[in-house]
Amino acid sequence: MYFGPIWIIFGVFALLSWIVSLQLKRRFKEYSQIPTNGGLSGKEVAEKLLRDNGIYDVKVVSVPGFLTDHYNPITKTVNLSPDVYHGRNIAAAAVASHECGHAIQHAKAYFFLKVRTALVPVVQFASMWVQWVLLIGILLVETIPTILLIGIILFASTTLFSLITLPVEINASQRALNWLASSGISTYSTYPKAKDALKWAAYTYVIAALASLATLIYYIMIFLGAKRND
Repeated sequence: MYFGPIWIIFGVFALLSWIVSLQLKRRFKEYSQIPTNGGLSGKEVAEKLLRDNGIYDVKVVSVPGFLTDHYNPITKTVNLSPDVYHGRNIAAAAVASHECGHAIQHAKAYFFLKVRTALVPVVQFASMWVQWVLLIGILLVETIPTILLIGIILFASTTLFSLITLPVEINASQRALNWLASSGISTYSTYPKAKDALKWAAYTYVIAALASLATLIYYIMIFLGAKRND
């Protein structure tokens, strides 16, 4: 009874996520054919951006995978996938600059990044137990609704993390795009391509946040429905 709608939510957002992921890969492939102004590689772009912002304690390294790029605040490393690390194109420059945007946020103690970092241990704990607690809570919602409430609280922490991630990612892209334009790495013709690539990357986080929020609301409705039936 309670499990039918949740599969609909999962299905809808899984489809949206697939569409966005497909478009992101297409855009990256297309913009990978457009060289940067100056012919710098993603690694060189990242290093220049960091230096221009007075950051000298962050290393730029290569990690395996496709679009596995990320910034690690613990090791202070900008981790770039091979296509980005070696790529001398506007797509690689956009992604590398975006990840360096997180390094700048870290250096400047950007509020939302601090909040997200503080939530990491909470989310790691919640992720270990939330699905089991929610499953048991739904099965026993008519008799012990408190279990579902605990599951909702755990899930809410992961939803909050997803929502906090949005301003972090958007801000990093804004920093990247501003620098790409001011540094001359992008030109009048290539800047819109960099912006479009980062836009589609941001959509992946938007879909994840909306999916988490919709699922949270669904669990809350189950809990409130059970309380009304008491």
